[in-house]
Amino acid sequence: MFLVEYEDIPFKVLTYTAGHINYGGRVTDDWDRRCLMNLLADYYKADVVSTDYVFDKRGFYYQLPLDTMFLDYIEYIKTFPINDDPDVFGLHPNADITFAQAQTYLCLATLLKLQPKQVGGAASSQEEVTSNVARSILETLPKLFELDKISQKYPVLYEESLNTVIIQEAIRYNKLLVVIKSSLNDLLKALKGLVVMSEALEKMSLSLFSNLVPAMWASKAYPSLKPLAAWVSDLKARTQFLNTWVAEAIPAVFWISGFYFPQAFLTGTLQNYARKHVVSIDTINFAFKVLAQPPPKRPSDGCCIRGLFLEGARWNPQIGFLDESNPKELYTDMPVIWLIPEENHKKPSGVYECPVYKTLTRAGTLSTTGHSTNYVLAIEVPSREAEPHWIKRGVALICALDY
Repeated sequence: MFLVEYEDIPFKVLTYTAGHINYGGRVTDDWDRRCLMNLLADYYKADVVSTDYVFDKRGFYYQLPLDTMFLDYIEYIKTFPINDDPDVFGLHPNADITFAQAQTYLCLATLLKLQPKQVGGAASSQEEVTSNVARSILETLPKLFELDKISQKYPVLYEESLNTVIIQEAIRYNKLLVVIKSSLNDLLKALKGLVVMSEALEKMSLSLFSNLVPAMWASKAYPSLKPLAAWVSDLKARTQFLNTWVAEAIPAVFWISGFYFPQAFLTGTLQNYARKHVVSIDTINFAFKVLAQPPPKRPSDGCCIRGLFLEGARWNPQIGFLDESNPKELYTDMPVIWLIPEENHKKPSGVYECPVYKTLTRAGTLSTTGHSTNYVLAIEVPSREAEPHWIKRGVALICALDY
C-alpha cells in the first residue's frame, strides 16, 4: 500500500492497518484494543495535516508548517520536556501520581529484598517474627462454612439460582481456609524443628516476614494485590459477608467484591430472570441504573451491587453523571448499582461502557471468552462527555484496591 496511489489520504485504511494489523495483532485484550483505536483516532484524521493543528490543550505540541526542514524538526524535538504532561495522552493529571506511586512501590519492594533478616531493637529473628505472624493469623482465621446447614437452608432450586451460588462460594472459601490453616500449622512445626522445613515452607516463611501473601495461598485464592495484613482482613470481611447471607437471607444489596467468583453470581442472576420469564438466557443482558440510596429490599428482577471503586473519574451525585476526578483523589466509591436483566438489550446513548476489574492491574490470563480473567463485566455509566474521553482517561471500576 502506497499513499501516492490515493487521491486523498486513506485515513480509514491507515487506522485499520495500524490499529488492527500492526499493533492490534499484538493486543489480545478487547478493552486494550478499544483504548488503542481511540488513541489512533487522534492522529489518523484530516485535521492533523493542517498547519494550525495542536495535539494538546496547552498548544505545546503542534503541527509544523509544510516547508519545515529536517534540522528544524530536530530543534523542535529538542524542546520537548523529559516528562510528558498526562494530558497529551488524554489522561488526568492524577495519572502522574499513580505512576510515581508505582515506581516508589517497586523501589521499596527491591529494597525490602535487600533487608537483613534481623529486625527490632531486641534483634528478633526472622523465625520469631514469622511465628508471631503465623499464630496471629491462626487465632483470627475464620471458621469453615458448614456446607450441610447451608444446603438445608438454601437447597438447589430451579427458581433460585443464587442458592447454588452461595454453596459454590462456600466450597471455594473452605478450600482456601483449609490450605491456610494446614500450611500455617506445618510452618509452626517446621520452625520448632518438629518437621522438615521444605522449600515451599521456606518461601512461605519469607513471605510472612515481608508482609506478603504466600504463593501457596495466592494460587488457591481470588486475585488480590493487597499486602498480607490487608489481605487477611479482606478475607475475614468476605467470609463475614457470606456468613450474614447464610444466617439471615439473600441480601438486598450484594457486595460484589466479596465474591470469590463474581461471574457465577452474575450468571445466576440472569438465570433467575430467564427461568422466571421463560426466555433464553442467551438473549439477556444487563441494563444499569445508578441508585442514590440502597434499596430497602431485594428487587423483583436483577440485583443491586456495591463495593466498586472508580478509577480515572468520579461519580457526581448532584448531576447524576461521570465527572472529572478531584485533584489527588485517585479512587472514589461508586454508589449502589442496579443490574436489570433485559431481553435483547441495546446500548443506550449518553453512557460510557465502563469495564469492571477484580484488581488494579486490570491484567490476567486471556480466557476463552476473549476477555482477561481479571475482567468481570462492563457497566453502562451515564456520561455527558463522549465515550472516547473516558476511554483515554482509562476509567474503570475496580472490585478491590491494593491496600
